Amino acid sequence: MGLTTGSGPFSSSPTGELNFDVAPETGSALIWWPVPQRVRALVGGETVVDSRHAKLLHETGHLPVYYFPREEVRVDLLEPSEHETFCPHKGQASYWTVSAGERTVHDAAWEYREPLESASFLAGHLALYWNRVDEWLAEDELLLGHPRDPFHRIDVHPTTRHVRVLLDGEVLAESVRAKGLFETALPPRWYLPAEDVRTELLEASETRTRCAYKGSASYWNARVGGRLVEDLVWSYADPEHEAERVRGLLCFFNELVDLELDGEAVERPRTQWSRD
Repeated sequence: MGLTTGSGPFSSSPTGELNFDVAPETGSALIWWPVPQRVRALVGGETVVDSRHAKLLHETGHLPVYYFPREEVRVDLLEPSEHETFCPHKGQASYWTVSAGERTVHDAAWEYREPLESASFLAGHLALYWNRVDEWLAEDELLLGHPRDPFHRIDVHPTTRHVRVLLDGEVLAESVRAKGLFETALPPRWYLPAEDVRTELLEASETRTRCAYKGSASYWNARVGGRLVEDLVWSYADPEHEAERVRGLLCFFNELVDLELDGEAVERPRTQWSRD
């Protein structure tokens, strides 16, 4: 999450207030930001992009996207596609098929050859779909999940606040040993020791997710009475360094449970994980 996603200042549902309108003529914020790292994209064992002048495009409601100067892209590995799309905020996009090694990936790259005036900075740059590239590297580190947002931050603080988690009136967890994880544009998350969670009410799920900032998460379903709530709880067994302090702790979606802090009920946040 970050500037333009979740409840960030340039998202569609900002938590705070601004004293100016965000692109009122288009209804979208576009933020074009230089990337200081060398960024590479590999397909079929070949380097399709090797860029020292990449940009990140932040757009309302979307994760950031890498764009690369045309001269830093192996255009000899690209074939024009007949596919086109139109964005009211950026203009008409033309697409390319990538053929590298033994891999052919259709419509994997795109560019705005004649972008709208308000997005003129896109001219001369190409982008690639994150999940259609085999490997992404920042300097020599493998990138997973999505491009990292330089405006994204994670803070983890131990707390003695009395945390209670309830579902349908049933207490699922109660702790004064929680870790509060505060992440840009997301609701606070409360990570609890397994000893303070009624783990007998949990069932392992096959769901796994990958966060670019926290690592790979495993999930559990919760069964209370005759009700099963899928993927209600998650944990990072081997987190990335930003989330090291929540290693092995359990967290509930506060969108889906009743949460109390020091006896005070916390309103359920509305996010992409809300289910009603």
